[in-house]
Amino acid sequence: MVDVENVKGSTWDPGEKHQDSEWENQNLPAAKRLSLSQRLLTWGVELRGIHPVAVEDRKETRFNKIFFIWLSANTNILSFSSGTLGPVAFGLGLRDSCLVILFFNLLFAIPPAYFSTWGPKLGLRQLCSTRYTFGYYGVMVPSMLSVIGFIGFAVLNNIVGGQALASVGDVSWTVGIVVISVISLFISFCGLKVLSWFERIIWVPVVLVFIIATCVGGKHFADAPVALPATASQILTFGATIAGFTMTWAIISSDYTTYFHPGVSSWRIFWYSYVGLIVPIVALQCLGAAAAITAPVVPAWEEKYTGGDVGGLIDAMLEPVGKFGKVLMVFVSLSVIGNNAPTIYSFGMSFQTFIPPLVIVPRYVFSVVATAVIIPLSIAGQHKLYSALSNFLSIIGYWAGPWAAAVLVEHLYFRKGDFALYDLQSWNVPSKLPLGAAALTASALSFALVIPSMDQVWYEGPIARTTGDIGIETAMAVTALLYIPLRHLEKRWKGV
Repeated sequence: MVDVENVKGSTWDPGEKHQDSEWENQNLPAAKRLSLSQRLLTWGVELRGIHPVAVEDRKETRFNKIFFIWLSANTNILSFSSGTLGPVAFGLGLRDSCLVILFFNLLFAIPPAYFSTWGPKLGLRQLCSTRYTFGYYGVMVPSMLSVIGFIGFAVLNNIVGGQALASVGDVSWTVGIVVISVISLFISFCGLKVLSWFERIIWVPVVLVFIIATCVGGKHFADAPVALPATASQILTFGATIAGFTMTWAIISSDYTTYFHPGVSSWRIFWYSYVGLIVPIVALQCLGAAAAITAPVVPAWEEKYTGGDVGGLIDAMLEPVGKFGKVLMVFVSLSVIGNNAPTIYSFGMSFQTFIPPLVIVPRYVFSVVATAVIIPLSIAGQHKLYSALSNFLSIIGYWAGPWAAAVLVEHLYFRKGDFALYDLQSWNVPSKLPLGAAALTASALSFALVIPSMDQVWYEGPIARTTGDIGIETAMAVTALLYIPLRHLEKRWKGV
């Protein structure tokens, strides 16, 4: 049972003076600042950053919200685009692409679904709860990497969303990118309440669009060329890309369940999350693979798909419905906001964990900062989608694997899966948290085998030449094995 008193004093109320909220150090007079805060609160804007949510404040009982968050976050053109990598980047046929998509997603959706169950029990954002494994200072490393990862995902979203919006009318990809970014900023700026409402509805028109595209364009799928039998290397390397796409949601999973009532069954949250992840990702990635492998035999598709224009490919699939297809493409372009908004929302949490003194800065400020960085990067990389997508999704999994393995071993082995063994009063006290040396050392040492197991455009390791890319799997296994003895040594030395 979670001790209410342990976390009660950690709740941040912007209308009160909090021990970690030194508002008087800001430039504006305190009265004006508080007035602004109260106005934002009445408008539904969430100000809370990584401060724990006290038990008495975890009142949300509409637990299916997490299902819709994951459903909408993955019902978009980016999921479709990642599926096209099977035939385009790795030379796989449709059957092999879909089998890889199915089985790798079934496996690597487990960590994010499981970590979603932590929010109601601890009231902590995901990377903040990682302090109980990596320590107060050690967690800055995965936090920094997650900040980079969030920017990368947002850039990819902006590019494919901008492409789709540009196909609607006479606008450039750049204009489309800016429009997508501004709308995403608004949703993430407002916080979890508005985000949950938005994610509850945005998936509906997007699903209808892809159903229509499949109905009017699916007749061409039967004409898809037959590919050569897949090699183990092709399967595992594409699998690493799929794993990177899905498992990295684990880094922010509990960010969206911290307000849930702590009495909810963990299995209930797990299945809401797991199904919410699996259904849209598998369906749209398989559709993307089918469309990409069929495009060369359909002249109209191939013409619009030139240069990796995924938005143009979907637009071509919708041509049979005439001008209505342009209306549908608007929904396709807006679909990435369902992914962008939670990504930018969690950007602030990661940044506050990366640089703890920034805990005094309201959460929404980081949404503005992130957008200011993401827009120019998206514009600069808009014509390099496929190389950016395949490289980014593979690389991000290499560090997410060790992170997840260390956190899981700490929780399941050292803390016996018991959330009562987390001293929530110490969430922000370095001396009462683990040193983090065991987690960082185990993660770093795992790369002795990860690097030879990598298969990237810029590098192919000796192990990967035979097996394909097994870097993520190797990272998780080695980290888990090394963490146990190293953590025992750390506990013996520091006592925490």
